[in-house]
Amino acid sequence: MTRARSNLSGAASSVLGAPAIGWLALLLLCAAYIQGPLTKLFDFPVAMAEMEHFGLRPAPLFAVVVILFELAASAMILSGFRRWLGALALAGFTLAATLVALRFWEMAPGFERTMAANAFFEHLGLAGAFVLVAMHDIRSTKPAMETAP
Repeated sequence: MTRARSNLSGAASSVLGAPAIGWLALLLLCAAYIQGPLTKLFDFPVAMAEMEHFGLRPAPLFAVVVILFELAASAMILSGFRRWLGALALAGFTLAATLVALRFWEMAPGFERTMAANAFFEHLGLAGAFVLVAMHDIRSTKPAMETAP
């Protein structure tokens, strides 16, 4: 049993340790933060309607800021340029947007409330994943003197 576990662990380590797999995982994590702003960019009237729906005015300004913010933070994560900062920014953005858009506790019991609650907790998971990315990035970029005992 121990040998089988060791072989499985070694195989998983070699696959998960591949840089392409790590970058693909980051791309998957950022997928909604790339698709969303691109959709807003190509259908700007809908982007403004979304901002209006959530009471964000002036809607054109908020739409542009959200588009630029999500794309810039995703680019930081994917490129590795201050990845920790981009990840923390998207974690904070996700928490704030979730609290604004998915207020399931204010909804009547039923299907819509259940779906909103599910989305709320999924978004908490996304925010947690971004915090883990930031933690990993900070730990892996410490200068050698800081990591020495």
